[in-house]
Amino acid sequence: MFEIDICNSQSLLPIAEDELRQALITGLQIEGVQSAILSVSVVDNAAIHVLNREHLQHDYPTDVISFQLDFHHPDPEDDGNFHDDDIAEYDSVAEDDSVAKDDSVAKDAVEEFAEHAAELNPASEAAIGHPELPVTEDIRRAVGASIEGEIIASAEMAAEMAKDGGWTPLAELKLYLIHGMLHICGYDDLTAEEQGLMRSRERIIMAELGLKAVYCEDGGVPPGNLSSNSKVEDPDPQPDPGGAGRVSR
Repeated sequence: MFEIDICNSQSLLPIAEDELRQALITGLQIEGVQSAILSVSVVDNAAIHVLNREHLQHDYPTDVISFQLDFHHPDPEDDGNFHDDDIAEYDSVAEDDSVAKDDSVAKDAVEEFAEHAAELNPASEAAIGHPELPVTEDIRRAVGASIEGEIIASAEMAAEMAKDGGWTPLAELKLYLIHGMLHICGYDDLTAEEQGLMRSRERIIMAELGLKAVYCEDGGVPPGNLSSNSKVEDPDPQPDPGGAGRVSR
């Protein structure tokens, strides 16, 4: 069950609340979240500037800030991940030299494994056409979890930055909300590895929405200021201990 409340307190940019809500629902579904209570506030630069200064000690407007209020993960013994016994049949059939690669039994086992991988982790190698690479861990952080949080995003910032991204302000705003949602799901972007993982999740979700997020390392113009290389005034963004975070492209 997803409960998403959206409050629009700015008048600079007309927004489609139902479309924003559906974008978040799509993201939550892809991340495997069981239930979520999200409070979303769409504000202007002045309002988010105040929050950014108070909670992150950054004295300038930003794009999005999120707060994780609750995160309850299911029993780790039933975590939805692959384990050794889950791939035993795959290993014995698909990798055993005594079984011909074109054997129908091997093909059936590979297809079954790929389907299982796709169900548990849409981003896995098996799920995207490489069943020869078994995935033993679901990289998603909130599979089966119940989460609660707040997301504050600047529509004014989205309008300003959308031109650089080559898409609409609404698309830019959707990315801000997805980024904030991912922070609430347990992701961060404080290291290169974590930032890469978070961006990969953003790409997957935005693609499902029919949008393509482009970052500096892709060789294109980044959407908005989601790249640390594109916003000189904030070279080292840090969330506060309470769980507030900002997009750092």
